[in-house]
This record gives sequence, structure tokens and C-alpha cells, in this order.
Amino acid sequence: MSGAARLSRVVLEEDGSVTLPPLIEADRAQAVADLATANRFAPQAVKRAQNGDGPYALHLAIRDGRLLFDIRHDDDAPLAAIGLALGPFRSLMKDYQMLVDSHIMAVQEGRMERIQAIDMGRRGLHNEGAELMRERLQGKIDIDFETARRLFTLLCVLHQRVSAR
Repeated sequence: MSGAARLSRVVLEEDGSVTLPPLIEADRAQAVADLATANRFAPQAVKRAQNGDGPYALHLAIRDGRLLFDIRHDDDAPLAAIGLALGPFRSLMKDYQMLVDSHIMAVQEGRMERIQAIDMGRRGLHNEGAELMRERLQGKIDIDFETARRLFTLLCVLHQRVSAR
């Protein structure tokens, strides 16, 4: 993997006043930490632009029903913005919220078998979300499966914050 085709950091542009369940906050923290450790992120439009080499800083936000990838130089100088419609992700985000709610109930009830089943479902859902993320970003940003999986997690977290307002 080229040192330039990666993210140096990810910033979520979110309303910090909204408190989310600990499971969602843990997912967010883990996704950001995992992205800091390893990722593949090569914006196609930026690669063709002058001075478009990475590593990149990525600011993620949900605005006007779109997931906005605000791609910047490592020093925060703007490079490109890419928006993805949320429509194709809606059913997966809804399923993610249902699994989180089920997980919270299972923890409260102390049902370990149920928690394990829900965690397996969450892994499958994240895998499905990663495939959709890669498909939607095809030709725009080259990412590997693990990066896509983590970006899908962050999309769900951002969506929860927007929905909770």
C-alpha cells in the first residue's frame, strides 16, 4: 500500500450535544482507531489534481440527505468534496439501529446467547454496508474492504446523531 493512499485522520462533523448509547459510541471510537491504524483511501479526482498526494484528512458529515466526504490535505487544506445519497443505505442504517436496540435490551436482561447472536448479525450487517460503500464510491475513491466497513460504521453513527436531534 502506498503511504500516500491513506487517511491520516478522520473527523466527524457532528452535533456533540447528542448523547448516543455506549455501544454506538464504542463502535465510533473503534472505527476511528482502526482507521488510524490501517486504511486504504485513494480519491480518484484528487489523484489527478495538482498536489493531490496523501495522506489525507477526511471530514465526514451528513448534510441535505447526503454523506459528505470532505477530503483535505493532511494540513487541512481543501482538496475535494464527494457526496453520496443516503437512500441506498437507509435500510441498512435502520437495521443497524434495530440491532443496537436489541443489544441494549439483551445486555439489560443478561442474555449472553442473545448478545452473541446479535453481534454476529452486526458483523454481517457491517459487511453488507462495506460492500455497498465500496460500490457507491467506485470510480470516486478507491478503498479496501476494511476501510469501507469502518466508514459504514461512521455513517451509522453520524446518522444516529442526526436522527436523535
